[in-house]
Amino acid sequence: MATENSAENLQEETTCSICLDFFIDPVMLIDCGHNFCHACITQCWEEANTDVFCPQCRQICSQRTLRPNRQLKNVVEIAKKLNKQAAKEAGGSRCEKHGEAQKLFCETGQMPICRESRVHRAHPVAPIREAAQQYKEKAAAERRKIVSKFEQLHQFLVEQEQLLLAQLGELERTIGKNREETVTKLSEEIARLNSLIREMEAKCQQAASDSLQDIRSTPSRYKKGPFHRAGAVTPKLETRLSKLSEQHLTLQETLRKSQGNLPFSLEKGRGDHEGSSTYSRVQVSLDPHTAHPRVLLSKDRRSVRWAVRRQRLPDNPERFDLQFCVLGCEEFTLGRHCWEVEVEKGRFWAIGVARESVRRKGEIRLNPEEGVWAVQRWLDQFRALTAPGPTPLSLHQVPSRVWVCLDCGKGQVSFLNADTEAPIFTFPPASFAGDRIQPWFWLWEVGSQLRLSHRDGRGRDLPLIMVNDKTHISCSQ
Repeated sequence: MATENSAENLQEETTCSICLDFFIDPVMLIDCGHNFCHACITQCWEEANTDVFCPQCRQICSQRTLRPNRQLKNVVEIAKKLNKQAAKEAGGSRCEKHGEAQKLFCETGQMPICRESRVHRAHPVAPIREAAQQYKEKAAAERRKIVSKFEQLHQFLVEQEQLLLAQLGELERTIGKNREETVTKLSEEIARLNSLIREMEAKCQQAASDSLQDIRSTPSRYKKGPFHRAGAVTPKLETRLSKLSEQHLTLQETLRKSQGNLPFSLEKGRGDHEGSSTYSRVQVSLDPHTAHPRVLLSKDRRSVRWAVRRQRLPDNPERFDLQFCVLGCEEFTLGRHCWEVEVEKGRFWAIGVARESVRRKGEIRLNPEEGVWAVQRWLDQFRALTAPGPTPLSLHQVPSRVWVCLDCGKGQVSFLNADTEAPIFTFPPASFAGDRIQPWFWLWEVGSQLRLSHRDGRGRDLPLIMVNDKTHISCSQ
């Protein structure tokens, strides 16, 4: 009990009274001695037109001088480490930031939280046991739906198999009957011709007087008779063959659509889903206010290509002026999300995510230190844009369709080959620090073109994608 009280006291002493979180760059007010985050007190005082005062004790400050509190900053770091250590000792059931038991589940952020969490204070929450039970029931309901759908699909395939096999068997019997009739007629024709040949040979061997006995009737019997020819495929038979072919193509299309609607979690040849993370597919559109003048967007804002001529666009603060970049309109702070990008053509392109605060003006180093997590094609080389320099990736071929997967909770960005479902690269976990994360695209060279794949354009919820934590790829993979 005494230990818990000490931890709570340490938590209070290292918490900013403005943002209610750990101090970041703590500073002290000279007049009253209270401490605040440098950014918090600066923003608070910027709103004041006349005298400034301490937000905690309301004492008027004679001057706006702020003194950095390095000792308190060190204490904050110690408190953070103690909270993380307590969370590890509790087997991950405690919050690393506050050291409290995670007894609640945030429905917006889809994650367990403690009662002290300020970030999720305005979000709807539920007791973690109730949330777990609800998700178990949802999972059971989804399982029943999937089983039912597979049973229907299996029954449909069985019925189609029986129908097609029956029609094919009847067609084979019809063809066999026609073949037997044709063979019988040809055999009879051959027998008649053999008989005539023998008779003619016998006439040739007879004496002249004998061979002239029935001279009048002989030529008429030797005249060329009708010869049965095997006919071509009848129109009726051709129609039946055409219908069978159409049914086969229809069945193939049905199977293709069924496979396309399956969740991406059905990994080929994998039965182990431990440590998997569920990502929701999102539809991404391009933000024209951020596009470099050489980056040309399509009317539906789903396709982007490098333009030969520079467009005349306003130089607004959001627009990239030097790097040939454009951002997506969507902004993410919580949850797990993914989207698909199709490479239509080009040897110089890059895709990934960027912080909303990424610099738009001047030269930008494309790596996580500048707020960009991306993979890039550069001529025939495919690489991850890491710091301090790019990391070459050993791939059999440059992918033409790529999944970009963003886990805001873990601060992790992953890339998968959409055609083979093979992992491409996963960046080490980063701290997004509450910053908004947006889809990011880069092109260079005439002809380079990227397109966002929207698999379902009717507004329906897109399926889920499962990314196994074992695909956390190191540079050697």
